Amino acid sequence: MNVKIQALLKQMQDNPRNVQFSDLCKVCGAYFGEPRIESSHNIYKTPWPGDPRVNIQDGNGKAKAYQVRQVIKAIEKLGDYNA
Repeated sequence: MNVKIQALLKQMQDNPRNVQFSDLCKVCGAYFGEPRIESSHNIYKTPWPGDPRVNIQDGNGKAKAYQVRQVIKAIEKLGDYNA
């Protein structure tokens, strides 16, 4: 994985309350590809059925902390899924 993406992911893990929405989109794009729906919510496709869903929304330029935590959980599951 790209060094910048890894740094963003580390920042997200350290402080999920202070993440720019654009940075969260970059991380999601790197792990899950382009969003399949891009509107008030960006929804990313995962290779498994059900939760955790990768569904994020812009909160005035900031990512919502609970959604950052959901993305981290999905990335962890992706690693387990690909193992």
